[in-house]
Amino acid sequence: MEYLKLGITQNILFVVLTFLVATIIAKILNKLLNKYFENAMHLLKGDPTNYNFFKNAVTFSVYIIALIVIFRSIPQLRNIGNTLVASAGILAAIVGFASQQAFSNIIGGIFIVLFKPFRVGDFIKVGKENPGTVEDITLRHTIINSLENRRIVIPNSIISSATILNSSITDERVCNFVEVDIGYNANINEAIKIMTEQALKHPNCIDNRTKEEIAEGAPQILVRVITLNNYSVTLRAYVWSVNSGDGFAMKCDLLKQIKEAFSKHNIEIPYPYQNVLFRQNEN
Repeated sequence: MEYLKLGITQNILFVVLTFLVATIIAKILNKLLNKYFENAMHLLKGDPTNYNFFKNAVTFSVYIIALIVIFRSIPQLRNIGNTLVASAGILAAIVGFASQQAFSNIIGGIFIVLFKPFRVGDFIKVGKENPGTVEDITLRHTIINSLENRRIVIPNSIISSATILNSSITDERVCNFVEVDIGYNANINEAIKIMTEQALKHPNCIDNRTKEEIAEGAPQILVRVITLNNYSVTLRAYVWSVNSGDGFAMKCDLLKQIKEAFSKHNIEIPYPYQNVLFRQNEN
């Protein structure tokens, strides 16, 4: 009995030590890979997405090897392993069913790395929600840092099949739509002039015109009448920024500045209202 207890204690210690050694090896490899990849990205201007995914795969492989060592080194577990191998058909069916989602996420992560619909550092929007900057791509999920500095964790199988709006994949410049409604009695030309002046004064506004457009005298800020509503006229200014972050801040500033300028020049920004007519009964 004492021998049996001693054997169990030794096996438990072996398992703990094996996983401890695996953890230490994984951390050392990650530090070495981090240093190597930082130098490689600096020299070769590489994409960090591949490196992060590779580091996660290395860590996963280290723990798989540790698990195999444990099963092969402990007689009791070795017998269990041999029994499982002998019934590989049933095991494959059970594992396949139980880990279908996990494998789907891994395959989704591999497709993301291979086809690059987005990379680490890109500003994306998944579906109709979840805008933010891609922070990491692991074997199982993608981590997005939202505009509120919250981490959104999305399984790779979901994000790989979703519609993704990528603002950084080729050209980070963004054309921002600044829309304002004015009344039908307001001076449209004066309103367009004010919107143009306010946009040109903003530090985040950039000139996106080509040399040909500049030579032809095309305006840097284009303002168009886009809708005639029931009670207002909608004006839209097309204002370019270096990236979506600067564009969002600029749009917020311009809405405030345009509102103040319209009030100063007596240009009405209308709101919905109804006229109610009372008729007296002539009888």
